[in-house]
Amino acid sequence: MSDHVQVTALIPAAGIGTRMQCECPKQYLVIAGKTILEHTLAILLAHPRISQVVVALHPQDTVFSTLPVAQHPRIRTVTGGGERADSVLAGLDYLAAHVPENSWVLVHDAARPCLHLSDLNHLLAVLSDKNTDGRIRGAILASPVRDTMKRGVTLPGHTGIDHTVDRTQLWHALTPQFFPLHLLRACLQQALSQQAVITDEASALEFCGYQPLLVTGRADNIKVTQPEDLALAGFYLSNNNKEQT
Repeated sequence: MSDHVQVTALIPAAGIGTRMQCECPKQYLVIAGKTILEHTLAILLAHPRISQVVVALHPQDTVFSTLPVAQHPRIRTVTGGGERADSVLAGLDYLAAHVPENSWVLVHDAARPCLHLSDLNHLLAVLSDKNTDGRIRGAILASPVRDTMKRGVTLPGHTGIDHTVDRTQLWHALTPQFFPLHLLRACLQQALSQQAVITDEASALEFCGYQPLLVTGRADNIKVTQPEDLALAGFYLSNNNKEQT
């Protein structure tokens, strides 16, 4: 790995988590004695290659400052925006003014608390890959689709099956997603200025003609989105803790 390249983590945490059907933003729901966001931050802060973690918060966030982790010397906060891409761009703007030009950034979902250190190592190893094409810049964690995939079609009052989709080349996009800071910032700015639909950081690079690598990650790196995800995340976190002790 290129030890001279600075790596920063960026966590967009300005969402309000409407699909969780609760008043509390999902990143502040408690699993195993800690908020989801605290679990997420802990694995990133534990990695020696990550120099700092920038958290993009909702303008009216009053919870983060009350968490013990808010006082960590490697934590910085910025004000996020209305959409994920806006929050990521706010974090990138901050980093562009505070870290070396050749820095790389890991963008990780606030509500993915089950990230394994081994997956993080595999993703960071992209820095030492000398055999990539010039249009391949950066990488994301992803897991191959295992289920049979159906494309739906709208019917009167229903949704039906149009056809079965070949899953051979289909992957579930996970996070972290890992890119050169200034390249990601430029691609995100260009995509947003042209009103492109940006659902993750890789899609901004794809819009600009780049082909991020797919790094196989564990399927238990779930995003807590629905209420039933809480119990599953708690189970995975319990197993992760046992593996690391």
